[in-house]
Amino acid sequence: MPDPNNLKLECRVNGEVRQSSNTSDMVVNCAGLVSYISRHFTLKPGDIIFTGTPEGVIAGYPKERQVWLKAGDRLTSTIEKLGELAFSLA
Repeated sequence: MPDPNNLKLECRVNGEVRQSSNTSDMVVNCAGLVSYISRHFTLKPGDIIFTGTPEGVIAGYPKERQVWLKAGDRLTSTIEKLGELAFSLA
């Protein structure tokens, strides 16, 4: 079983890496997040917890390097050893 506190996270747009980080860089570890959230409602298998974003958001780039998402872009988010979610913008 993978260690949830040491998994690579990556987000690509049209195959280009835009964000790359690791769960070890999170302010609150995975067990802490699940514990906190479980105090407020029941988590069920398949639930996804969105916690924010790692470095690499567009606002952190210089204006001349800011390339915004547009219709047709393909986004792929990967969590090492767990899988990926991919979709295209309509």
